[in-house]
Amino acid sequence: MHLTQFSDYSLRLVIYLAAHPERVISVEEVSRAFGISRHHLVKVVQTLTDLGVVEAQRGRGGGMRLALPPSAINVGWLIRQTEPHFHLVECFDLATNTCPIAPACGLKGALSRARQAFLSVLDEYTLDQFLRQREELVTLLNHSLGQSPGSPAAHEP
Repeated sequence: MHLTQFSDYSLRLVIYLAAHPERVISVEEVSRAFGISRHHLVKVVQTLTDLGVVEAQRGRGGGMRLALPPSAINVGWLIRQTEPHFHLVECFDLATNTCPIAPACGLKGALSRARQAFLSVLDEYTLDQFLRQREELVTLLNHSLGQSPGSPAAHEP
């Protein structure tokens, strides 16, 4: 199973926002913290805003925060919303399938069950369960931003 970069960035973004609930966060800050493209991140923010997961404010003093409590964000649901498809192999997409053995192959059924098991496990988690080590997350994120333990952002509650 391989998630797209879009889903990866979506998960990183919501974790970052959940780790900093006391303030509005800029796209630039998240981009720097994870070393990811600001351009890609803007697309992620737009999608998560459309889904009602993130609130975004434009302009001076703008930024983003979670629109829902972390306990209300189901990880399996989020992945289903951010993945364009779950075609593990070519034959999962009937429109583009050229595999000559597809009608008689048993692999598709096994892979379909594995995909469902993968998503079922993710359905058991909400975002708040990934924040059990929030202080350590914030410390690591501050370090990735080049902030020392004595900087103002490092003293967040």
